[in-house]
Amino acid sequence: QVQLVESGGGLVQAGGSLNLSCAASGRTFSSSTMGWFRQAPGKEREFVARIRWTSGSTYYADSVKGRFTISRDNAKKTVYLQMNSLKPEDTAVYYCAVGRLLASTDEDAYDSWGQGTQVTVSS
Repeated sequence: QVQLVESGGGLVQAGGSLNLSCAASGRTFSSSTMGWFRQAPGKEREFVARIRWTSGSTYYADSVKGRFTISRDNAKKTVYLQMNSLKPEDTAVYYCAVGRLLASTDEDAYDSWGQGTQVTVSS
């Protein structure tokens, strides 16, 4: 069991930036992928980005490609999501998750989830 705590959300104007953090604690996990998902009111949770813990290989949803950057700090057991050029459509609760080796866009491949952090982008 691993515990994940997101932070860094807030209210920003369109075009602004936020950096989300997700700190892991608890057991030493063997999962090889960490990801970010988001859920807007009335919508299903959707994939945002993921990173392979060992290689650092990244993958992004088309909607955020070129604007968001996922990264990790192995020593701190923390994953980050740098969000630039934010749009009102990015407004959602953002969740960090730990997944399996081959986890990608499917939320079912992720085992542990954080509580979420609210990101609101005004126009």
